[in-house]
Amino acid sequence: MSTTAADTGRIVDGWHVLAMKVYWEDTDAAGIVYYANYLKFIERGRTDMLRHMGINQRQLQLDEDVAFAVRSCHVEYLRPARLDDRIDVWTRITKAGGATMDVKQIVRKDGEDLVTARLRLACINAAGKPKRIPALARDALQPLLP
Repeated sequence: MSTTAADTGRIVDGWHVLAMKVYWEDTDAAGIVYYANYLKFIERGRTDMLRHMGINQRQLQLDEDVAFAVRSCHVEYLRPARLDDRIDVWTRITKAGGATMDVKQIVRKDGEDLVTARLRLACINAAGKPKRIPALARDALQPLLP
C-alpha cells in the first residue's frame, strides 16, 4: 500500500500539520492522555513531516548510512487531551546545522495549544557518530527550512 500526501499531513505556513485521534491506548484510567504518549505523537509528526517532504528514513539509512536521533527534548504540558479528541501535531524546523536540526512541535486541539516541545535532532551513522545531513534530505526539506 502506498502513502499519499493526505496520509502524511499538510503544510500550513511553513509548518507540517498531522491530524490524529486519541485512542483508549493513549490514555490513563481517567481517559486523559498519558504524558509520555505525547512523545509518540510528536515522533509521528516528525516522521510524517519527513515522509510528506519525500524522505524515506529507511532508504536514507540504507543508502546514506544516516538516521535522525533525538539529542534533547524539552516538553511543556499545558492542557490535557482526552479520549476521542481530534488533535493536530504541528512541526516546524527552526534551525538546521551541518549535522543537527532544531525542531518546534505543538500538539493542538481546536486551535488551542496542549503541549509544546523543542527538540534537537542529530544526524548520526550506524555507529552513532555524527554525520552531515545528506544533501538529498536537506534539499527535500528546503521549503521548511528557516
